Amino acid sequence: MTLILDDAAVRSAFDWNRAVSAVRDAYAGAVDASRYPGRGIARGDHGWLRTLSGIPAGDELMGVKIISVSMEKVRGALLIALFDQRTAELVALLDAHAITGYRTAATSALAADMLAAPGPVSVAMIGSGFEAKNHLRALSAVRPLTSVQVYSPRQDSRSRFVSELSDVPAPVMPAESAAAAVAKASLVICAARSRDETPVLDGNWLRAGATVVSIGSTLPEQREVHSNVIALADLIIADVVDEVLDETGDLLAAQAEGIDVTGDVGSLADLVGGRHPGRTSSDQIVLYKSVGSAVQDLAVADICVRSADRLGLGVQIPRFVQPVDKG
Repeated sequence: MTLILDDAAVRSAFDWNRAVSAVRDAYAGAVDASRYPGRGIARGDHGWLRTLSGIPAGDELMGVKIISVSMEKVRGALLIALFDQRTAELVALLDAHAITGYRTAATSALAADMLAAPGPVSVAMIGSGFEAKNHLRALSAVRPLTSVQVYSPRQDSRSRFVSELSDVPAPVMPAESAAAAVAKASLVICAARSRDETPVLDGNWLRAGATVVSIGSTLPEQREVHSNVIALADLIIADVVDEVLDETGDLLAAQAEGIDVTGDVGSLADLVGGRHPGRTSSDQIVLYKSVGSAVQDLAVADICVRSADRLGLGVQIPRFVQPVDKG
């Protein structure tokens, strides 16, 4: 049978602690380019299609995530297909909308936990939407939070964020500006690009020792943090180093301004695997930059499938994609 999980089933099967642990375990294993090749993007006149594929260490599931975007309708659809490594059988199909937000936030929480100075953290959240909410919930699963200041341009969005996150074990307050939110924060989460791609975070706002998580610039035309954030960073950790350096608008803009971005840049895999020391001083400014990876998608999809199977969620259908003997 093939398990079908729609968005509601994925949300019911998900758990933050298990997700962060799964992402940590995935990055502690083999994540080389032969297992996780670079993303592919096909661009047409009316839309684009992105694929991320991977084969985790072990002998269980492998899979691919497909992102389709209509530029005319300004909308997209996301799908993950999981196959059995040993038999090539289609094990599950999942709506990947929620998984994308979950895996990004779970990975950011893992990186923030490993890069921020020990102890409770004060958070500045730039953005108040889907990704921002996920990030705060993920962070609260790995670190004690002393306070949360949220900023987005619309006051009603800030108020809604505060109301919907009232169950987070920390005071969540709206800020009147991004600078005010960042001023006293030890951890800054950027989860909202501006509509005109003007950077939403200025490095001059950061306090010494701040940890910055930036998730919103994943393509050359996208911007999220000012180039001075890149210049000030004593360390940059990336989930996919080559893609972060060569394909994100923030890093491309910094390089165009003559900023050396090839200094202390490390991979999340090396950080998790103990091959990179991470933060070495309490006053360093550290940046985690994310573009997303099949490593994260497949780790979170796997736990959702296992949980859904245990809880009886989703729909089981006869396997309609039959492996063909190539022997």
